[in-house]
Amino acid sequence: MLWVVVSVVFFLIHLVPGDPIAQMLGEGATATDTAALRHVYGLDAPLPQQYLHYWRGVVHADLGESLRLHDSVVHLVAQRYPYTLALTAAALLLGTCLSVPAGVFSATRRGQAADRVISVLSLVGLSFPNFALGPILILLFSIRLGWLPVSGAGASGGSPGEFVSHLILPAITLGLSLAAILTRMVRSAMLEELTQEYVRTARAKGLTETRILYRHALPNAMVPVLTVLGLQFGSLLAGAIVTETIFSWPGIGRLTLSAISNRDYPLVQGCLLTIGLTYIVANLLTDVAYTLVDPRLRRA
Repeated sequence: MLWVVVSVVFFLIHLVPGDPIAQMLGEGATATDTAALRHVYGLDAPLPQQYLHYWRGVVHADLGESLRLHDSVVHLVAQRYPYTLALTAAALLLGTCLSVPAGVFSATRRGQAADRVISVLSLVGLSFPNFALGPILILLFSIRLGWLPVSGAGASGGSPGEFVSHLILPAITLGLSLAAILTRMVRSAMLEELTQEYVRTARAKGLTETRILYRHALPNAMVPVLTVLGLQFGSLLAGAIVTETIFSWPGIGRLTLSAISNRDYPLVQGCLLTIGLTYIVANLLTDVAYTLVDPRLRRA
């Protein structure tokens, strides 16, 4: 997977139209200056040679230098990556904390008014895009009520409370759609588990409904939910680009968008490679989490 991600990132970026060197030097640049700068960045070498050189840099944690910012790509990504990771983790936490209780509650009241209300709210959450929800939250909670900051992540070296206050609106924007998806998944998985023989046996033994739901049924229902959660992590990283742009969040998403607009090949490659590797690690952690919620997988 690592080889595929690195290769796809490298070759796709070279299919992007436009010349980064010409954009750096401007229209008045001479052919000599363009050729000299292209040689400095190694863009005049054959594509296979550039590919091997890029792999050599990946192995040594050297992703080159930004064409626009004239700084190490690794350094630039390392500065922005913690912000995106914090935003994604907050959205993931919010989505999980909302979806699990809502899904269990909906499953235990199948066909009732509460179940229908939760289903409608989930459908609304799935249908509402980030680029529409973000501005609405800004207008309501920042401009009209003045409760939360409009944009940014707070001053560098500020207090944790200031950082959290800036994080709330982007996390809600990114996490509500995830909560809607997971709520429907938890409901479906719980409905299936509640029809199993072990649930009827537990009720016959006199166990409380709360213990049956959260001690027995929910861990078994979480296996398919974890699968969706791992896949949705990649969607959160992709959605973070839009959300970070709306809220001027200084994460890797905004850095990627800026690098694309500037034809900054090394920086775009570094950002996409970081996102791809994060997605691989997230899926690996999902596989590990299977064994934590289902002991049968550990024995297997």
